[in-house]
Amino acid sequence: MTDTIEPGPPEPPIAGNETDTMLGSLERQRATLAWKCGGLDTAGMRATLSPSSITLGGLLKHLALVEDDYFSRRLFGRSPGPPWDAVDWAANPDWEWRTAAEDSPEQLMTLWRDAVARSRSAVAEALARRRAGSPGHGDHHRPW
Repeated sequence: MTDTIEPGPPEPPIAGNETDTMLGSLERQRATLAWKCGGLDTAGMRATLSPSSITLGGLLKHLALVEDDYFSRRLFGRSPGPPWDAVDWAANPDWEWRTAAEDSPEQLMTLWRDAVARSRSAVAEALARRRAGSPGHGDHHRPW
């Protein structure tokens, strides 16, 4: 019998600078979420544990919004893209949580993974600007 050890999520650097530590921690959290949601079917994405009404599907959709909000809008002041640009946030402040049940697991994972990819690109852009001496856009607050 052979013992196999599967690699865990990425770890932040032990002696990294503030940026590397923060990004390493964020990547660890992203990897954990991807692992927890990977391969779930619709019932798994919609399951709740009492007393909370939170589902993994709702969490994925909410975190896709958070990725786009922090790394596109707040960091650079960019307008939201789909699906966020079509939401009346004043009338539907919890839209992402409520509508996740309408999406397939594949749609939810794609929405979140695409938002993470945009966030990684935005961070790379912000770090390149910082090295070049050009600041980001500044802090803004939701709703769009």
